[in-house]
Amino acid sequence: MYKNKITQALLISAGLTVAATSFSTIAAEVPEGVKLSATQELVRGNGTEVASLDPHKTEGVPESHVIRDLLEGLVNQDADGNTVPGVAESWETTDNRTFIFHLRKDAKWSNGDPVTAEDFAYSFKRAADPATASPYSWYIEMTTMKNAAEIIAGKADKETLGVTAVDANTLKIELNEAVPYFVKMMGHTTVKPVNKKVVEKFGNDWTKPANFVGNGAYVLDKWVVNERIVLKRNTQYWNDKKTVINQVTYLPIENQVSEMNRFLAGEIDITNELPNEHFRRLQKEHAEDVSITGNLCSYYYGFNNDKAPFNDVRVRKALSYAIDRDIITKALLGQGQKPGYFLTPEITANFNPVTPQYGKLSQKERNEKAKELLAEAGFDSSNPLEFTLLYNTSENHKKLAVAIASMWKKSLGVTAKLENQEWKTYLDNRRQGNFDVTRAGWCGDYNEASSFLSLMQSNNSSNDPKYNSKAYDGIMAKALSSTSDVEREKLYAEAEKQLAEDMPIAPIYQYVKARLVSTKVGGYASNNAEDKLFTKDMYIIADK
Repeated sequence: MYKNKITQALLISAGLTVAATSFSTIAAEVPEGVKLSATQELVRGNGTEVASLDPHKTEGVPESHVIRDLLEGLVNQDADGNTVPGVAESWETTDNRTFIFHLRKDAKWSNGDPVTAEDFAYSFKRAADPATASPYSWYIEMTTMKNAAEIIAGKADKETLGVTAVDANTLKIELNEAVPYFVKMMGHTTVKPVNKKVVEKFGNDWTKPANFVGNGAYVLDKWVVNERIVLKRNTQYWNDKKTVINQVTYLPIENQVSEMNRFLAGEIDITNELPNEHFRRLQKEHAEDVSITGNLCSYYYGFNNDKAPFNDVRVRKALSYAIDRDIITKALLGQGQKPGYFLTPEITANFNPVTPQYGKLSQKERNEKAKELLAEAGFDSSNPLEFTLLYNTSENHKKLAVAIASMWKKSLGVTAKLENQEWKTYLDNRRQGNFDVTRAGWCGDYNEASSFLSLMQSNNSSNDPKYNSKAYDGIMAKALSSTSDVEREKLYAEAEKQLAEDMPIAPIYQYVKARLVSTKVGGYASNNAEDKLFTKDMYIIADK
């Protein structure tokens, strides 16, 4: 028996053979002496209207926040980001290539049906199936699941995917390569299960409140587009007796000042963000409500590598070099964000990045180099560069876009026209390549460098900049097939070096998660690097 869940999770992430039955599943744990509110309802700001609540049709953070409450995968995370059981109560592997998951027998869908291994097999195949058109199908391929690449490419039938329901409560997953962090990957939105019977009956309408069937701690109650999503407690959930909050409401508020004001008025318990320009005042006047945590995310601008003049590395480098990241992080943000000169954030486990040469220059030196590169590419005062900068609607994104456009204008004489679009339209246009330069952010799907670096592989469907480098793909292929942690870390550093050389994107900063959290919210996970918050783990404290 292992002494605690943290020891167990570390062993699992190291790839050793273990079973997960020796540690408890996380749920709301109310400390002795804490008086609970009679009304157990939570209200969260969620940034924007979700594009979908189908886990195989989504790719964004706002969607994952809600889906995390509605659907439960094989594993979850605790407040510190450790892997803990979900529907799978135990698992084992002898070689990190074949994994056996043992599903709990009391797991049920919200309609009372049992959750079975076949549900997971069906769901994984659905996510990989080209007919589903999942924007995250590449994630299944990233696991190296057998035949995933061929299925996604339309060269093999989805039924050949390396996932088998041995019996109702035993799931076998076979990989092409040994992946020591595979169990961690099973906590992602894309590998949440869906109810086959309901999906096949209602098609795309299965996510409507009247049709929705889930296996998470909550079930969809109301969905008023651009207004609110309301979830109610799922009494069929296997650990419902440990759930405290009865209802959670998600509000799609894109304006951070409006969200802040509603929080201060007592209408919201947890905000999605806080307005940058009010940060210092909030720290001073509402210090008890300001939460700042490390976050496994990077903010960057993506260049359309398929489109002139951004198919010229000199143009991409010039624009990247001319961004003053110190001004962005210290003056405009000032919450602890770090300047970004590589895609993978430093907080990532077992990742020790090397700052590229341009990151070691002074901003004055970078600006001079940028002018030289732009002139070499044929752009100067007689032929100024003009393009459109796309970002999704948000006051914080707008402020950064205005600032960076000003830097480009002042340093290089470049004109960037700003264009904002609502979330779903922005995602569609980015995916279709309808942009010159676009704001983007990436949050790790699991705490390992490949979760970031795989994004720039040419076969990744979320590679919106359309970066295509045989050298980079080769480095990543070696890294993902390596069984040596030391070798993999060296290859990840090499991959970052290649990105700095090719500059398909301009890294800008490494996130922290700054938001407002009411003191009446107990069980808030303030130490989870991936910002995975489960309402089932929280509770509302009574007013004093």
